[in-house]
Amino acid sequence: MRDTAKQGIDALDFEEHSEIEEIREAIRRICADFPDEYWREKDDAHAFPWEFYEKMAEGGWIGIAIPESLGGGGRGITEASVILEEIAASGAAMNGCSAIHLSIFGMEPVRKYGSPELVADVLPRVASGELHVAFGVTEPDAGTDTTKIRTRAERDGDEYVITGAKVWTSKAPYCDMCLLLVRTTPYEEAASPTDGISLFLVDLDDPAVDITPIAKVGRNAVVSCEVRYDGLRVPASRLIGNEGEGFRYILDGLNPERILIAAEALGIGKAAVNRAVEYANTRVVFDRPIGKNQGISFPLAQAHMKLHAAELMIRKASWQYDQGIGCAEAANTAKYLASEAGFFAADRAMQTLGGFGYASEYHVERYWREARLMKIAPVSQEMVLNFISSKTLGLPKSY
Repeated sequence: MRDTAKQGIDALDFEEHSEIEEIREAIRRICADFPDEYWREKDDAHAFPWEFYEKMAEGGWIGIAIPESLGGGGRGITEASVILEEIAASGAAMNGCSAIHLSIFGMEPVRKYGSPELVADVLPRVASGELHVAFGVTEPDAGTDTTKIRTRAERDGDEYVITGAKVWTSKAPYCDMCLLLVRTTPYEEAASPTDGISLFLVDLDDPAVDITPIAKVGRNAVVSCEVRYDGLRVPASRLIGNEGEGFRYILDGLNPERILIAAEALGIGKAAVNRAVEYANTRVVFDRPIGKNQGISFPLAQAHMKLHAAELMIRKASWQYDQGIGCAEAANTAKYLASEAGFFAADRAMQTLGGFGYASEYHVERYWREARLMKIAPVSQEMVLNFISSKTLGLPKSY
């Protein structure tokens, strides 16, 4: 028994491979040219960080998870998660990550289910950074209940005609295309709630598309929009896979998205702790650095430990995904734990800086605003708990 246990322990490898270390260093070198002041200015001006985006594209990092045969880096979600963690940890937070987030993972349904012609046309341009693609799923009334979407596509000869509205479509004004989820069979007529939903790759630069930015509390360098489709005509060749099976296709993107969001939350938390520790070591009150006070030091130590615990789950989830092992439990758990840990770290950093935490000059308030988003998007913490309680523990569904 002891020998077996020892073999199991020896099989665990916690050493970060040299390739991952090289990726971290490469991303840090790029991010060094884009300090916190850059991101504050972009956030204040609601301006997309084109300079940063172009540097990432030049380095080939945007297509890191796209196959080499299609112009990408051919790497896994583990490498992609490290890239986004380092971007967030540099102080870029969600503004930096969201600039490239969808291009890294969002084309997986196209790669797996799109026609060879569509794949060959689209993916190399996404990998190079030339083509920007948005993702349209959420609707004003459906929210998390994706089966109740109302945006519809009706067949008309060799085309589909799309009508409806989506919300929270990121980067829409800068995107050439949108991966759009619609109903091709009304909910009431579908064999099951998830049937009759189809996935299309549509053009956004069309008179039938109206894009309106949504005013929001944070992550303002990357705009979020309401997008209305009023009779948009789409060639049937832009249908991804089979009509009516789109819901199943987007599931292929949900687990990697949760892993990458978790990595971004981890990075924001690390940035917040670093800022807070620096301030606690240099801010002197009552003739002593405030970091000497356990009311300051203990919460920061807690934040550090929470982040590292979440990091272990992120690594497990990304490893499972890259190995082709079912990772839904690990991916959802990583997203939950990292979102909690990232916001806890940002909140304790705000408390450490006190009044100066509210000042934009110190950047912590931006981390705090953006870390809060992770507990809502792309799936709320409550929905993760629903998943774990029903799918993992076998408890009755609450909805």
